[in-house]
Amino acid sequence: MDALLSLTPDGDADREETERLATGLRAEMRGLDIDALHAVSGGAPPEGAKAVDPVTAGAVVLALSASGGVLPALVETLRDWLGRQSAKHRVSVTINGDTIELEQASAEERQKLIDEFVRRYRSGE
Repeated sequence: MDALLSLTPDGDADREETERLATGLRAEMRGLDIDALHAVSGGAPPEGAKAVDPVTAGAVVLALSASGGVLPALVETLRDWLGRQSAKHRVSVTINGDTIELEQASAEERQKLIDEFVRRYRSGE
C-alpha cells in the first residue's frame, strides 16, 4: 500500500527551515521498515492521492508492506517527531484518498485519531 506523507511547516518557517524540517523527517522515515520512500517533486500527485497544496513541503510517497505493524510504527514516529518540534507543524498521511492530519495536540486527542486511522488499515484494506 502506498501512503502520501506531507509536511506543512509552521507559517513562520522560511524556505531554509522548511527544507531542514523535511530532510530530518525523511531521515526518520528511512529508519522504518518501509519498502520505498520517494520525494514528491512538482507535478501531479501519485494515483489515489489527493492533490498536494503547492505550499506543502516535504511530500514523500512511502510504499508500506501489507503487514499491519508498519502503519502504526509510521504514525508513532510522526507523532514523536511532532512532539519534539518547537513550532506548530502539521503532517498528513493519505492512503487511498483517506487522510489523517497530525499536529501538536493533547496526547489523548492524537491517540484517538491515530487509533481510528490505523484500525481502518490494519487488515490491509
